[in-house]
Amino acid sequence: MTKTRAILILAATMLLAACNTMQGFGKDLESAGKTVSDAAK
Repeated sequence: MTKTRAILILAATMLLAACNTMQGFGKDLESAGKTVSDAAK
């Protein structure tokens, strides 16, 4: 049971880290899109 609990905690930690990384990636992508949009005007 403790091995299962450890795996669940590890998976939850990795998911939270991935969300943080994806949020940063989304901001970078948004910034790049805005630059392209401004260049097209």
